[in-house]
Amino acid sequence: MELMSVNEPQLLSKIATGDGHGENSPYFDGWKAYEDDPFHPIKNPNGVIQMGLAENQLASDLVQNWLTNKPRASICTPEGVRDFKAIANFQDYHGLPKFRKAVAKFMARTRGNRVTFDPDRIVMSGGATGAHEVTAFCLADPGEAFLVPTPYYAGFDRDLRWRTGVELVPVKCESSNDFKLTRKALQEAYEKGKENNIRIKGLLITNPSNPLGTIMDRETLRTVVSFINEKHIHLVSDEIYAGTVFCHPGFTSIAEVIEEDTDIECDRDLIHIVYSLSKDMGFPGFRVGIIYSYNDAVVNCARKMSSFGLVSTQTQYLLASMLSDDEFVERFLEESAKRLAKRYGVFCRGLAQVGIKCLASNAGLFLWMDLRRLLKKPTFEAEMELWKVIIEQVKINISPGSSFHCSEPGWFRVCYANMDDRTVEVSLARMRTFVNQNTEAKKSCSQRNLRLSFSFRKMDEYLVSPHSPFPQSPLVKAST
Repeated sequence: MELMSVNEPQLLSKIATGDGHGENSPYFDGWKAYEDDPFHPIKNPNGVIQMGLAENQLASDLVQNWLTNKPRASICTPEGVRDFKAIANFQDYHGLPKFRKAVAKFMARTRGNRVTFDPDRIVMSGGATGAHEVTAFCLADPGEAFLVPTPYYAGFDRDLRWRTGVELVPVKCESSNDFKLTRKALQEAYEKGKENNIRIKGLLITNPSNPLGTIMDRETLRTVVSFINEKHIHLVSDEIYAGTVFCHPGFTSIAEVIEEDTDIECDRDLIHIVYSLSKDMGFPGFRVGIIYSYNDAVVNCARKMSSFGLVSTQTQYLLASMLSDDEFVERFLEESAKRLAKRYGVFCRGLAQVGIKCLASNAGLFLWMDLRRLLKKPTFEAEMELWKVIIEQVKINISPGSSFHCSEPGWFRVCYANMDDRTVEVSLARMRTFVNQNTEAKKSCSQRNLRLSFSFRKMDEYLVSPHSPFPQSPLVKAST
């Protein structure tokens, strides 16, 4: 095959030939390691356990039962097929009115019905990924930037930057105050952007936080609203985990603050909410993303852009019926919260048995695990060494804090809602065995000993059930 001349024009685009998608990250590398060697309790008991995927499977049986009892909700059943033609035909990209009304109602329900949402401001997109990209397209031009508190979801580097050309400026948050966002940190990041001749167009927050599993209290949200109004920049509030809060304190939406806190000046044209059903309902495969903006121009533009990533009318039809069932929604959210709280407690107690602490949290599908004491040195290089041992030797895919732009090495995100109880026991047993043996091996300060310190035994020999009487509070405070 002849080599292309240096003067010959490139056949593909810069997007196609570049690495802007961000797949060269340990966050995605962990997924690949799992895909190459997936754990199965019988077929592959020594395989990699997937704990890098924030997926909510704990209440899927409730959805399955509802579908069994409501066959007419789908156009692909004998009971619902009479509506097949009408739904399968072309639909306006505004979305089915019944669907938008049901989503607006569900968003209010996950926020305790303390605030209402206008169905006419509901804009569909292909999952939260698509919703974030469309929002970025609407609010910023290439080269302009959003402030983002750290640590933040690794996928934002792809979702907001890859095709839009928008930049992200980290807002440094630290473990000394449990990674809480402060006015000082916001101001410092804003000034740094200006010094680098970057125009800051907005602030992106995730509430509840991914990867921390914490919520922003009302005072922090008030600070955020005050800051973006003072700077006259946009606020994008990612609230896709709103319905996963499993214990006190409850979730406060940015919508509540701008509706109720009238003592704070707020230009509503600057406020935008991203939501989806992927986490709260456990429907990532349905690709239901929502943009809710108080800005009419953004709603109109986003709706036009949504034609590139619509939610299928079949999915809209089914979910409109499900989310309109008040009794089901109430029972689902209540039971989901109970199961998340129990699973969170099981993991925290299991890790605590070997002295591993986690940031106190009460939402999301993961915990923020502190492994700083296991690092050979307090560096990100040492964090990556530890991560490689965990994924290659312990065979657990957890995500290193550096992939979430954490400012401190040694933190890891652990997802716990995407597996059954048996896999939970296996994963905890592996971690406890590894930590115990690594503590002994660390005395020799030898990387060789570290790599050889963990070896698989027969499952029956090292499986120790983490189940025990549930404490009054599952919260485990982080060491700082």
